[in-house]
Order: sequence, then C-alpha cells, then structure tokens
Amino acid sequence: MSLVLEPRLLPGLAAIWRRCAAGFGDDGSPQDARSSRRIAFKLFAGIALLGAFWGSVIAVAGLNALYLCVALIGCAFILLDFRVGVVLLILLMPISNSDVFPHAMFGITGLNPLNPLLAGTLGSYLLHGLSDGSLRRFLPRPLFWLYVAPILLAGALGSRHVGDIAPAFFMYDLLDFHDVAGYVLDRVVKPLLMVVFALLVGAAASKSEKPEKFLIPALISIWVMGSMVIVFVAQSGVALHQLASSDSREFLSALGMHANELGRLYVVAYALLLFTWAESKEFGIRLLLLASMGLVMAALVLTFSRGAFVGFVLVNLLFPLWRRNAKNLIFLGLLAAVALFALPGAVYDRVATGSGEGLNAISAGRVDLIWLPLLPELLRSPIYGSGLGSILWSDAMRSGAGVTILPVSHPHNAYLEALLDMGTAGLILVGAYFAHVWKGFRALGPDPSLSPTLRGFYLGAAAGLLGFLVASVTDGSLAPKPEQVFLWLAIGMMYGQRARKPAAREMRRAEWA
Repeated sequence: MSLVLEPRLLPGLAAIWRRCAAGFGDDGSPQDARSSRRIAFKLFAGIALLGAFWGSVIAVAGLNALYLCVALIGCAFILLDFRVGVVLLILLMPISNSDVFPHAMFGITGLNPLNPLLAGTLGSYLLHGLSDGSLRRFLPRPLFWLYVAPILLAGALGSRHVGDIAPAFFMYDLLDFHDVAGYVLDRVVKPLLMVVFALLVGAAASKSEKPEKFLIPALISIWVMGSMVIVFVAQSGVALHQLASSDSREFLSALGMHANELGRLYVVAYALLLFTWAESKEFGIRLLLLASMGLVMAALVLTFSRGAFVGFVLVNLLFPLWRRNAKNLIFLGLLAAVALFALPGAVYDRVATGSGEGLNAISAGRVDLIWLPLLPELLRSPIYGSGLGSILWSDAMRSGAGVTILPVSHPHNAYLEALLDMGTAGLILVGAYFAHVWKGFRALGPDPSLSPTLRGFYLGAAAGLLGFLVASVTDGSLAPKPEQVFLWLAIGMMYGQRARKPAAREMRRAEWA
C-alpha cells in the first residue's frame, strides 16, 4: 500500500480526515456535543449494520461472499487511485487461472474477484486519463496494429465456424463454450484481458516516481506460483519418476494449468529474477532474488517440461553473453555445477525420452499425430488463416479425431497455430510485434537513466522473451495466455517507462539549468 500513498494521494486523504475531524469537532457547546454524538452513532451503526449484513451473507454463501466483499472494498480504494488496482492485479493475475482461485461466485460463471477489480481499475484509469490527457497514449499503435488487430480479425473469422467444430470436442466436454458468444468470450475477450492488464501496468508505471516498486507484488506472485506446485507435489506423495513419465503429463492440471504452461511461466519468471539479481546492488535484495530463483528452479524441475528446460538453458546461455561480470559468472557457475550434480535421475530420464527412437518419439507423438495431419490445412487459407482455434473445425479433426490425429484443442506448436489461425500475414505481423518488444527491452536494459534494478529487469525480460519463444516450438501460443502473465507485466512496464522518458529528460534539463 505504501506504493500508492504518494504525495498526490496523501492530500486527498488528509482532506477527508480533516472533514471527518471537523464533523466530530466539539467546541464545548451542547449543540455541537449532541451533533458529534449523532454523527458518531450513525457511523458506528452503519459499520455494525454492514458487518452484520456481510456476516449473514457469508453464512449463507460461504467464501464467495467474502471474495466479493474484498473485491468491492478494493474497488472503493481503486477509485481514489487506479494504481491500487494495478498492484492487486499483479498479485492476482498469475493465480487467476489456477483452481485455487474462484472462477465463479453465486453460480455465475465469470463473476470472480479478478473481473470486478480489472473493470474497476480500467474505469478509474479512464476517469484519470480523461482529466490529465494521458488517455491518448494508453494504447500504443504497434500493439494495436501488429498484435491486437490480427487477433480481432481472426476471432471474427473463426466465429463463423463454431457450428463446424468437430463433434468429438462436445461429446467429451473438451471445450468451455458451445455457441458463438461463448467462442468470442473464450478465444477473443479473455485473452485480450491480458493485454488490458499490461496497459494498466504501463499507465501506473508512467505515473509513479519509482516504477520498480511494482516489482514487489510481482515477486510475491512468483513465490505464490512457485510454492503452489511444490506444495501440491509434496502433498500428493507422487514419486519423481512417476511425475516424469509421459503418462503423468496431466498431473499438474489439477492446479488449473498444464505442466508445460507452468514451465513456460517459470522460464520468464526465472529470467526476470536472474538478470535483476545480477544488476541489483543491495545485499538484502540480491539474497531475496537468489532465494526466489531457487524456488522457481525447483518448481520448473517439477513440471518436467522439456520445452521449458530448453528455454531455461537458453536464458542461462544468454546471461554470460550479456552480463560479463566475473564474480557473477563464477558464482553462477558453481551453483550450476552443484545443481547438475544434485538433480534427480528422473530429470535426466525425462530429457532423454524418445532418444534414439526418431523425431516422432522425441516429440511425444506430435510429428505424426498432430503436425503432419494439420499441414494440408495450411493450404485452405494460407494468407489470412481460418480463424482462432481453427484446429477445432479442421478436416483432419472432423474426420479423424482420435484415429489419425490426437483430439487436442491446439496444435502444440505456437507457430503452426498462428499459421493455421491467422495465416502468413498474421504470423508476420505478430512476429513483427515481438521484434518490436524485443527492441524495446534491449534499449532499456543498458539505459543509464534507469535504476540498476530496472535495467536488470528489462534485460531479463528480453532473455525471458527469447526463452518463451523457443519453448513455444513444442507447445503454447503467440496469442495472450495465462502462462505469459510475467511477460506481459514486463511489456506493460516497458510502455510505462517509455511514456516516462520525456518527463525524465525535462527533469534532467531542469537539474542542469
């Protein structure tokens, strides 16, 4: 909360306090004394009635009412300063897709604590943006034209094919929607909420004196996400060799995210932690970041995601190329040696899965049972694709689901998915957007006007982006997904930092004048 209690907010709270104090003021006259008692009585009576009301609601509706109450209280603070909502979103967004987070309240799907907070934060920012003129900078043009526009067009195209979806997906209840409205919500609206989250982070960072303070709730989220997998595996009692087997790939799905999704999330989180640790100067912060890296690495190992392992290795290879600090390299080298020695044999067995049996065995059947059957689909609409989720109504899926092709709802290759859904034009545009993001991260990494913490954070974001793109060869998506939350957090911070730069230059000129 100290993050948002900056000079602009404190006078407002002080004014409220003065008005309240004036209401309770007593100059000694009987009339003022009676007025003060009436105000106090009404205030405490209101608090008591509110407590009794929510207590009775919680007694009937359980924790759902508590979640809703907390969300509404949060929205009240958000109206004062939308950055309060951004802090809460950073804390909640990573776990919002897990099963430990409520996805429906009072039987209403979509009514969860996150959605009111997101809507309230966006509404509060729009009010602030209209008053100070910052609204015109809210949505950067590269983000809209290179990324959002292709997704919207592909979503509009795909909405025409909902009736053509292979019946097997409905028979086995593999989809969360059954009509056009559900398709648009699931495939277009929900993913783009991640973009809205990033834009709000950017707006908050641009209006804060020290944007690096937003990394505090991000660090808390990383600990929550890492601890979630470690605790779940420890409580389950499953042996590591069982968890590493190909038959247990769905084991972590009980948490709400597949093991491969969690692995990609941890790769980006690890990259952010590693480079921030390398740049930070304070011993306490470095120690905390080092402990966080250990937690994330342990969680990453438990996913047994080979794609994530490759992304992890790439991030560590980029570190000595971008950070030529002898002390850090020696320290990390010793840690790596100890880690390689301490890794359980199940990890090496998982990495060697399919070795010597051909590319199809190494890819866990992706080549013969997913990728090759889908190749003819590329010719149906090579320029602009067949719409988001086009694998669902592909000829290969409609005629051979479960026989010639695995009944999966995504192609297990982010680039193949982009070609199928958005065509070559869409893949080029989205690729150009990530190149734009990469250049932004790399430009901010060595920027001397930033604090060492932020410089390390942006270098880590660049490494995490490459690790994510490499891990996405065997799974994932280039469209916004829950496992990309820390990547989109970094993208939002980048846009916020770039919006701050003109003001920072003016401040430096004033200091030198």
